[in-house]
Amino acid sequence: MSGEEPGEQRAWDLVVVGGGTAGLVGAKTAARFGARVLLIESARTGGDCLWTGCVPSKALLAAADVAAVARSGHALGVTAGTVEINFAEVMTHVRRAIDDIAPIDSPDALRAEGVTVLNRRAVFTGPRHVAVAGEEVSFVQALVTTGATPAVPDIRGLETVRYLTSETVWELDRLPQRLVVMGGGSVGCELGQAFTRLGSEVTLVEGAARVLPREDAGAAAVVATALAREETQIITGAEVTEVRRASSTAAADADEQGGCLVLADGREVSFTHLLVAVGRSPRTRDLGLERAGVAVDDHGFVKVDERLRTTNPRIWAAGDLTGHPQFTHTAGVHASLAASNAVLGARRRVDLTAVPRVTYTQPEVAAVGITTDEPPEGLRVLTWQHTHVDRAVTEGRTNGCTKLTVDARGRVVGAMVVGPRAGETIGELTLAVKQGLRTRDLAAVTHAYPTWNDGAWNAAIADVREQLEGPGATSRAIAALARSRQWWLAHRDR
Repeated sequence: MSGEEPGEQRAWDLVVVGGGTAGLVGAKTAARFGARVLLIESARTGGDCLWTGCVPSKALLAAADVAAVARSGHALGVTAGTVEINFAEVMTHVRRAIDDIAPIDSPDALRAEGVTVLNRRAVFTGPRHVAVAGEEVSFVQALVTTGATPAVPDIRGLETVRYLTSETVWELDRLPQRLVVMGGGSVGCELGQAFTRLGSEVTLVEGAARVLPREDAGAAAVVATALAREETQIITGAEVTEVRRASSTAAADADEQGGCLVLADGREVSFTHLLVAVGRSPRTRDLGLERAGVAVDDHGFVKVDERLRTTNPRIWAAGDLTGHPQFTHTAGVHASLAASNAVLGARRRVDLTAVPRVTYTQPEVAAVGITTDEPPEGLRVLTWQHTHVDRAVTEGRTNGCTKLTVDARGRVVGAMVVGPRAGETIGELTLAVKQGLRTRDLAAVTHAYPTWNDGAWNAAIADVREQLEGPGATSRAIAALARSRQWWLAHRDR
């Protein structure tokens, strides 16, 4: 199977266009069902997550966290002395992490699963054909998984400087002296904090009224305070109107990248390096989707139905190019679903009610389900401050909280955690949202003590206790039962 050429007459059961997370999972899923699968990737298999996203960013954050912990140890009675950063060694660690994981996503690993891999560019030429290296390949069905790329805003003068994005920042071999991050979302906050901790002078510029504008306002405030405490300068509510390149002399001192942002109020923010982190755009241009009968919306995202089928019933799509939450875990789950529907004729539907998301700043912010920030009418928000989480107290990191959004029946329909390891805690709460668990279900499960999960557990216990002790019918029934029990115990031996 793996030795077949793309131009052979027999149509492929499934052609996968794009070798990122969604493409890898979709291709392997289909091959395991016995389908004849061809995966076409123009660059490297593994996609953004391996090469420019999850893996390198978390490796960088790990190094930055060690530096921050070493500096703050005095609060716990430990003084580490002067912290020295070898940025070249930090980047070596980042690349080593990529190299260690890369074999899992390699063409060889795909071939071992029965997938044929072509390192070529694919363009759709019709509803059932793609052109690859000058040859036309036919398919029974196809899965488009080309992902997304960093968005570049239309700002005057931006093209005059060598700005960085989440894709190109990993090419740095020297620590930026003055880094300006345009964008205060998850990527901007994560990388901004990392470079501050590694020794750069960082300014974060966000057009919205606060950083992390899509997250719980209280959580965003906690992160903003943490960033400011570490001397990241934050400018919010600021529209960037122009980017000016520095003079030739100043630019030479800054690797010809220096310049300044001009804000709408006239302020200028100078930089030696500029990182643009304002979102991501789908990679759907020049794929020939119009010839394949695959429609996209005004922003270029592929239109899919609830089963991930496009407007061409033989072509499916999964991952960042669909407009669904742009996370690696979403891409993988959706690609498996799409491949199952395509190959088996299953009718599985996408469920977006319990998709977790995590911002890996310190403290982390994790959330799932219905918002804890101004939820719809009829829902309650339970809040447990981490000043009452014993693990937080023992580590001296109590500036966080856990929030649960619950409905009238006590079911957990949303959650937010801001604090260390929030990304681990959100797993249990994602299960609760997915399975419709109630606070009494969480409260009834024995949790290890002391852990960061105590915030969610204690919030659930407090809610159950309030229901039992309050003026409602439940508390009256329990009180009546207790009285009856005591009466029976008092009279049974008479």
